[in-house]
Amino acid sequence: MDYLWTPWRYAYVSTAEKATGCVFCNAVAANDDAENLIVYRGKLCFVILNAYPYTPGHVMIVPYAHLDELRKLPPEAATEMMALSQRMESVLRELYRPDGINLGMNIGKAAGAGIAGHIHMHVLPRWVADANFMSVVCETRVLPEMLDETWKRMTVALKT
Repeated sequence: MDYLWTPWRYAYVSTAEKATGCVFCNAVAANDDAENLIVYRGKLCFVILNAYPYTPGHVMIVPYAHLDELRKLPPEAATEMMALSQRMESVLRELYRPDGINLGMNIGKAAGAGIAGHIHMHVLPRWVADANFMSVVCETRVLPEMLDETWKRMTVALKT
């Protein structure tokens, strides 16, 4: 039997290592973008890599305002969120050449939000048949790129 070691996922599955406060607010306040996986800071929203991505290049667009419902988001921030979603679609298509893009929000715990208190838009590249047997049978994702490499590629692409 072969083993696939994914030690970086321990922080996600371990209740002992859960951070206090909002992960998004904490990341912005830390002012260390590489350490906190922030690839872009806009006026009202920022783009951050998902630390536990479904696919390589999985990002989230997050308003700076800590809000739990989309309807509470000021129109200017909603406009910037959509503009950044469009920009990230272009970046992901350029960097990863996916067959498609998923774009979406889970608002509230019952809707599947892992971070229910702070709305965010997921943008992730998809490929035909990317849900292989590891994801389906073993509930494990196999990612071919480390997050620090994804961060470097995206920050360079977003500077242009």
